[in-house]
Amino acid sequence: MSADIAALLQTIADEAIALTDRGAVADYIPALANVPPRQFGIAVATVDGALHRAGSADQAFSIQSISKLFALTLALQREGDDLWQRVGREPSGTPFNSLVLLERESGVPRNPFVNAGALVITDVLCHRYLQPERAVLEFVHRLLSRTSVAIDPQVARSERLHSDRNAAIAHFMRSFGNLRQEVAAILDAYCAQCAIAMSCAELARAALFLAADGVQPGAARVLQAADARRINALMLTCGAYDAAGDFAFRIGLPTKTGVGGGILAIVPGRMSICAWSPRLDATGNSIAAAAAIERFAATTGLSIFR
Repeated sequence: MSADIAALLQTIADEAIALTDRGAVADYIPALANVPPRQFGIAVATVDGALHRAGSADQAFSIQSISKLFALTLALQREGDDLWQRVGREPSGTPFNSLVLLERESGVPRNPFVNAGALVITDVLCHRYLQPERAVLEFVHRLLSRTSVAIDPQVARSERLHSDRNAAIAHFMRSFGNLRQEVAAILDAYCAQCAIAMSCAELARAALFLAADGVQPGAARVLQAADARRINALMLTCGAYDAAGDFAFRIGLPTKTGVGGGILAIVPGRMSICAWSPRLDATGNSIAAAAAIERFAATTGLSIFR
């Protein structure tokens, strides 16, 4: 099986390079606009400890919204089910940085993976930690059992200087009482968290607890099994912005995407997969990475719907 996965990943990487000229990088964050776009990497980490990779799987990139997954896990560890009083669990059907639903729903975001929901999660962490972005980073270090992953300061500064839309979302939610900390502090922490740089291999390994009922293989329990399953459910229904339904249709696995070009997918009980390529489609999802994970799922027959 290991040889089969390794060979399949190499085939996928060879095919995916041809897709790297489609789409556009996330140039609304200037630091991301400078990333060389014709790159692709993919990695698969299995619950029994194997790691397979192809292409630029060890190239670090800005994980952006994939960081919401780690922040949500940390907040759930601290708040438990009380967290769901402040953020919903439904798909939004709107772009990830939209304000449209917040007025109608009294400042409560639809889910923790749109920007509004992630800002509520960051507000929770700001209450719990003196440096919430460091708490998220150190959580990733514990998952990997090493401290080599870091926040990219150039990306963090670039994102913070161009955070007007997130500031508007935060002030709007604060007017409803759903943010308790100062908006500037929340934005500082949120932009720094999104600027964590990781490779496909690191992301696949870090997310294995979601494939193993909340236990990080070879390490400690991260979440109760029920909470791990619930995060997987949220990834399936909300993890790919307003293309989540299309991803469920095409791939059939829980996924979380980021505008840095990364896509993380979970095969419960088996493995985690991470693919990366910088150019995005109109919904903010990597074209080559999505095609690669779709190809992997179709070829292996791995799907939560089987």
